[in-house]
Amino acid sequence: MNNRWIKLLRKKTKEFAAAKEETFETKVEPSEYRKPIFQIIYIFLGIFVLMAGYFSYYIMFQSDDVINNAYNKRQEVLSERVVRGQILSADRAILAQTVVDKDGNETREYPYGEVYAHAIGRYSKGKTGIEESENIRLLTSNINSIEVMYSDLSGKKSPGDNVVTTLDSKLQEVAYNALGDNRGAVVVMEASTGKILAMASKPSYDPGKVDDQWEELLADEKTEAPLLNRATQGLYPPGSTFKILTALEYMRENMAYLEYEYDCDGSIDFEGMTIHCHNNRSHGEVDLPKSFAKSCNTSFANIGKGLDIAKFYEMCDSFLFNQNLPVNMASNVSSFTLQKGVSGTKEAMQTAIGQGNTLISPLHNAMITASVANEGVMMKPYIVDHIENAEGATVKKYSSQTIGRMMSGEEADYISDMMRQVVTDGTATKLEDLPVEVAGKTGSADNSKGKAHSWFVGFAPDREKDTDIVVSIIVENVGTGSEYAVPIARKIFKEYFK
Repeated sequence: MNNRWIKLLRKKTKEFAAAKEETFETKVEPSEYRKPIFQIIYIFLGIFVLMAGYFSYYIMFQSDDVINNAYNKRQEVLSERVVRGQILSADRAILAQTVVDKDGNETREYPYGEVYAHAIGRYSKGKTGIEESENIRLLTSNINSIEVMYSDLSGKKSPGDNVVTTLDSKLQEVAYNALGDNRGAVVVMEASTGKILAMASKPSYDPGKVDDQWEELLADEKTEAPLLNRATQGLYPPGSTFKILTALEYMRENMAYLEYEYDCDGSIDFEGMTIHCHNNRSHGEVDLPKSFAKSCNTSFANIGKGLDIAKFYEMCDSFLFNQNLPVNMASNVSSFTLQKGVSGTKEAMQTAIGQGNTLISPLHNAMITASVANEGVMMKPYIVDHIENAEGATVKKYSSQTIGRMMSGEEADYISDMMRQVVTDGTATKLEDLPVEVAGKTGSADNSKGKAHSWFVGFAPDREKDTDIVVSIIVENVGTGSEYAVPIARKIFKEYFK
């Protein structure tokens, strides 16, 4: 009996041992344990990469905006330790500075008063212009760290860094004075770099007196909008300056554009609408260059009637219409509103000659003109050349940036030749006797409130710097471009090339 139970116990023990061994033989392989571990590692690695990418993006693109934000308390801390730096022209004229009296009171001064108000901006009543965009630079001191430490310990303020602009003080004064008592704006820039050499807007105001005149400026009883920077924020019908883009679109849609012919009798009628050339002048038989040089409205209205509006819209979109300009200054969006389905209409004809609903700023018009002068490549406009400390050492240098190729070199050359004919045999012959070969386009934009707005855009080669000097001029409510804007261009070119 006992032996039988012993045998049975041994048998059960062996079966249990066999079952246990089988269980271990079917255990999970080590690789199966590793899979969830690797998945967790990959998730954390992905999060790390995303965080590093966003941090890099923030440093490169957003940090200045955050630091310059009016709600950033760091600015208050810096202003207690640093005397706001100077803003200088390219030729070292002081455009803005902080003066400290014997009692330690600080006053922001603008030696040129109204001349630079919109480009340099103001410090009081809400920062604008360079005073805003370079605010943190002006409140940062990069002098010797030992000197900064000594000033902090002794309760003295350190001198802030200085902002050196691209503006030419003599050219700026000529541009500002040339506008006279008229409302308008002038932009002068280098085509191959995007450097802004002058930016004037009238009416203007003295940023050094803004505290005393603020209520008057806001009331604007004469509706002159002196606080508005017309160069970047003013929007106007482009008039015949828009024929640059109309001609380009026609060239792209018609390989035989060299064979274009039109018989101008001074007006064109379509669906009850009549478009006239200036003073109903008949230009007779014209090709594309002559249509352009004489600014023949009837010829370009005829061209506009036959354009593919979808392609025209796409081209204007590529020239930055209906979008923010890539500039580090306050600007308004130029608009091109023609849509698909309006080919062969009165609106298309009006748009082709720069009327209709199209609007553009003087800065944007300068950028388009510069792309013609620069063999089809558009550059990003900029107004700050570099930052330097109070001892004159460069802290940060700004450089040229390409926006993109707007047209081929061949297209740019052909349009340049047509713009040259505007000066030699067209509406801007007042510029023909200058010592440089100026090319340009005049424009007279209809205005429902009175006389036409006067436009001129153009350029002239600076052989020494291997670039072209571009001007964009608008004079409000005065008349034709040839009569008012062209003489201003003449003064600017004469000053630059003297």
